[in-house]
Amino acid sequence: MAQEMELDLVMISDKADPPVCKIIDYQKFLYQLKKKQKEIKANAQKIVVKEIRFGPNTDDHDYNFKLKHAENFLQDGAKVKAYVFFKGRSILFKEQGEILLLRFAQDLEEFGKVEQLPRLEGKRMIMIIAPKGTKKKAEKTSSNQ
Repeated sequence: MAQEMELDLVMISDKADPPVCKIIDYQKFLYQLKKKQKEIKANAQKIVVKEIRFGPNTDDHDYNFKLKHAENFLQDGAKVKAYVFFKGRSILFKEQGEILLLRFAQDLEEFGKVEQLPRLEGKRMIMIIAPKGTKKKAEKTSSNQ
């Protein structure tokens, strides 16, 4: 029957009794399968991580400048990876770096929540902050009302 219709005979379930087969255009079936997977992948939420680098002795003006950027990143729905980079002998100021990161987290408290507390990894002290609510969700709820 499949040859008469110029289509393919595809086995759907070989464990069934009797085995289940279907007459379909196999190339068209593969195309539709790829199309569905591509659509699922496009709808998946992509997580963006933005990095902000500090020194252990970062000045107030630089700190405020980077704080504003972090606020914008969190409002756009991106995670923020803030880290203090210790060069040379500045590793002696570990406490200063930790205080700086905790102050940073406290200033961003209304925009995001701390996902990972400050942790020393080699010459870097890293902290990750995730956004509280994304912009897209806020737009959807306001348009539904």
